[in-house]
Amino acid sequence: MRTSAGRAAAARRRHRPRRPVRARRAPHRPARDGAPEGCDLVTGKAQTSPSARKGRTSPRGGTGTPTSRAASGLLDVDALLDDRTTEIIVCCGSGGVGKTTTAAALALRAAEKGRTVCVLTIDPARRLAQSMGLTELDNTPRPVKGAAVDGGSLDAMMLDMKRTFDEVVEQHATPEKAAQILTNPFYVALSSSFAGTQEYMAMEKLGQLHATGRWDLIVVDTPPSRSALDFLDAPDRLSSMLDGRFIKLLLAPAKGPARLISAGFGIVTSALNKILGAQVLTDMQTFIAAFDTLFGGFRQRAEGTYALLQARGTAFVVVAAPEPAAMREASYFVERLAGEGMPLAGLVVNRVHETGADGITAADAESAADRLDGGTATAQATSELLAIHADRMRVSAREEKLKKRFSAAHPGVATVSVAALAGDVHDLDGLRLVGDLLAGRS
Repeated sequence: MRTSAGRAAAARRRHRPRRPVRARRAPHRPARDGAPEGCDLVTGKAQTSPSARKGRTSPRGGTGTPTSRAASGLLDVDALLDDRTTEIIVCCGSGGVGKTTTAAALALRAAEKGRTVCVLTIDPARRLAQSMGLTELDNTPRPVKGAAVDGGSLDAMMLDMKRTFDEVVEQHATPEKAAQILTNPFYVALSSSFAGTQEYMAMEKLGQLHATGRWDLIVVDTPPSRSALDFLDAPDRLSSMLDGRFIKLLLAPAKGPARLISAGFGIVTSALNKILGAQVLTDMQTFIAAFDTLFGGFRQRAEGTYALLQARGTAFVVVAAPEPAAMREASYFVERLAGEGMPLAGLVVNRVHETGADGITAADAESAADRLDGGTATAQATSELLAIHADRMRVSAREEKLKKRFSAAHPGVATVSVAALAGDVHDLDGLRLVGDLLAGRS
């Protein structure tokens, strides 16, 4: 029987306001258009830490804040390149923001500072090869002539996804099993077009290059993809694929079609036969059975390269353009790097518009252009130039506003702006100019 004190306590508990039930968060992934999910639509700053690996800490200490080599202000590119403990620089960001040119310019500048450098690009653009004086880039590092200064050197290569996959198979399988795998139709399709293969092979090639010890700096241009997260997600996606129920089913003992049916998978097998054809399913089984002994090595190397990306000798450089979508993606990626414990060097904002006459405001230029419009030929030309200047000032103001928003959202991230060039970079001198701009020495 309750006492009066007990009844009073029970009454207090009944009338105590309940805490609201918190909705379960959806997985944090970038949106296909506009701001990434879970990010502020104006600043682009992630509202929650998007770490896919809970509890991992940054090798430089801390978990929720980007690890930057400069506490704030300008990114000191020359200090980054001069630091001999920096062994890997990864240029990342959304597509079409100048990652490839930035990576090549950093690599050339480092080589001309006396470092032995290899730049690994995954961008198929041929103009990068031309800018380095090479007729083509392939899966083998090629020396860049004219880049060797003070004992330094520069090699360049472009990832060949299928060739890299073939090399891995040839290196880690017996000759007989390698021949069986390389001629399998399912492997041919997997190694050339399977989603995520390019990103994983980029990780594989980076691990191979670093393991040789041939270069003291490797600069990586991450794969061109709509989502800048694919490169970091490659190991997880590979592990998910290898641990998938369908893969385990095909690897099970006595895994012929009859055994599948007897195990209750007849409907699935029948459907796959109708959709893919019996031969395709047979090719898959043959490939997976032959590939079984290599699965563990793939996962182990992926995790090893991932740990290498977290090490103190690695520096991530996020590259963006002064456009809302690109800056939102850069903002999200900075947060993702923090959550993954990746060492962040800073942000490069490419193609920034400068006016050269900041003392003349857009309003003053437009007013003067209106007064001169319709006058003499000289006055008309001056009016048109002033109108162009007014437009340029407005563009510059919008870009500056975007950069300030980013800095306000990420005050600890060092940033450098690179002025827009009149044309494309097509030779080493063009890359040197970009390097000077990156170092703030224009």
